[in-house]
Amino acid sequence: MDLRRSSILFLIIALLSPRALSLYFELNSGRTKCTGEEIHENAMSIGKYAIVNPNKDHPLPSSHKIIVKVLPPKGAILHEADHVEAGQFSFTASETGDYITCITAVDHKPETTLTIDFDWKSGVHSKEWTNVAKQSQVLMMENEVKNLMDTVNSIHEEMYYLREREEEMQELNRSTNSKMAWLSVLSFGVCLSVAGLQLWHLKTFFEKKKLI
Repeated sequence: MDLRRSSILFLIIALLSPRALSLYFELNSGRTKCTGEEIHENAMSIGKYAIVNPNKDHPLPSSHKIIVKVLPPKGAILHEADHVEAGQFSFTASETGDYITCITAVDHKPETTLTIDFDWKSGVHSKEWTNVAKQSQVLMMENEVKNLMDTVNSIHEEMYYLREREEEMQELNRSTNSKMAWLSVLSFGVCLSVAGLQLWHLKTFFEKKKLI
């Protein structure tokens, strides 16, 4: 029983304990460096990368660009950035295994040496993760609000369209009712005229026959 409890305790500590990987390395144009990290399922992970500016008084030259990919043990790419100077990523591991980050210096002639500052942390106790998670939540909420606003605008436009259609139908109904009223009056007039003609014809006929 004690062994089982110790194993469970060790597993909990392994799942919750933060991991940190901080690298500072040089990378030549066209070369790639990959770094692996074993991350447990449902563990949170963040990473930051940036090209160190050799001359802080000037912007980075156009040759200083990198391509970054974060690969899970299997499945689709978790993060991909192309021709960037810096960036960050965050994810929650869907399975336990080795997650790999590959950084490639964009090919350039003449060959250039880049200095890369790379920091990768995982674990729920990471302070950076809390900040990133908050930012992600804010971005998610912002996107949700935008989606809701788009939905509201779409509903408003649909209601406006339906109101216009209703007004058109009402106008059509009024026009139809007016035409039907005139048609009814005309039909009644025609019926009266036909009845009058029939009476006149019968009267003339009977008079000729001297029946009246």
